[in-house]
Amino acid sequence: MIDNKKEQERDELHRTIWNMANDLRGSVDGWDFKQYVLGMLFYRYISENFAKFVNAGEVEAGNDNFDYAKLADEVAEEAREDLVQSKGYFILPSQLFCNVKEKAPNNENLNETLESVFRNIESSAQGHDSEDDFKGLFDDIDVNSNKLGSTVAKRNEKLVKLLNGVADMKLGDYQYNTIDAFGDAYEFLMGMYASNAGKSGGEYYTPQEVSELLTRITVLGKKEVNKVYDPACGSGSLLLKFAKVLGKENVRQGFFGQEINITTYNLCRINMFLHDIGYEKFSIGHGDTLTEPLHWDDEPFEAIVSNPPYSIKWEGDSNPILISDERFSSAGVLAPKSKADLAFIMHSLSWLATNGTAAIVCFPGVMYRGGAEQNSEYHEAWCRGSPS
Repeated sequence: MIDNKKEQERDELHRTIWNMANDLRGSVDGWDFKQYVLGMLFYRYISENFAKFVNAGEVEAGNDNFDYAKLADEVAEEAREDLVQSKGYFILPSQLFCNVKEKAPNNENLNETLESVFRNIESSAQGHDSEDDFKGLFDDIDVNSNKLGSTVAKRNEKLVKLLNGVADMKLGDYQYNTIDAFGDAYEFLMGMYASNAGKSGGEYYTPQEVSELLTRITVLGKKEVNKVYDPACGSGSLLLKFAKVLGKENVRQGFFGQEINITTYNLCRINMFLHDIGYEKFSIGHGDTLTEPLHWDDEPFEAIVSNPPYSIKWEGDSNPILISDERFSSAGVLAPKSKADLAFIMHSLSWLATNGTAAIVCFPGVMYRGGAEQNSEYHEAWCRGSPS
């Protein structure tokens, strides 16, 4: 019965998303339009999450009829600091998704309103532990882009439809749904567009079947891990599969990753929030993992999963520092500048805990190429099957 309900909820959600995409795509390329849908979905999620948190606190204090969405902004301001400490961010009642959406059809400055809301949400975290997790999250949602329309009026018309479409998604209360509705909506959108985006789509999304296989390999015989890491995390689908397979509470110290593509980096952080992973439970860095790894203070990791980019170029031996880097030095040789595959493997194995397991998707060439790769001690061990 539960499975039937779950599938019904999921099918209805997918139909809504599909219909909205068909209705609104128009002049906006599907892959670009996905950014707007995901951004607005994220805006709705954090608005509802924030309001429910405040309402729950007031109800617990005996104020049964309290509704944060109806509170005056000046009254809400009084609790800003405490709420940022608790949630990592702050949203004024007037800037909640539900209130902006309600006034949107008659708001001639809707684009400016949304831009202001997004900047205010990001800036509310400045100076707090959550600052890095919110900084730039809305950068890819350009509400003034010509992709939405040639005039402000046309762009706002599209934005109204976008707000209404996201509002129509039956996401319910994420705590009580039989599906992870916000997360499922994200994954459906990513899968829908990545399948049509060719190589570029693969940068953003690893298919769920692959993600689950890698996850189950790394947690075989375990019910919990200390922390999970992905050195080329994309939009985070591999990391988040651990929350589904083990339960997020059983990834004790959280989710760690690094991503070089700024758009994908933003998507990954959004994806964490949409899957109800609090800012204190994830650390996603932006930059080149091979030359500027950002999680030295967090390694080793008990579980490492990755689907790194195949055979990309990197600095290799043109950077004299890398041969002395402890991640690569024990192999005695660096991966060639034209193919970084083995460098990702070496990085991951170097940061793997002694009781840990790494599952990495590799281009088949790493098994049979000659030259520097063939001479690497890591390559010999990999071909013998000794690394986990």
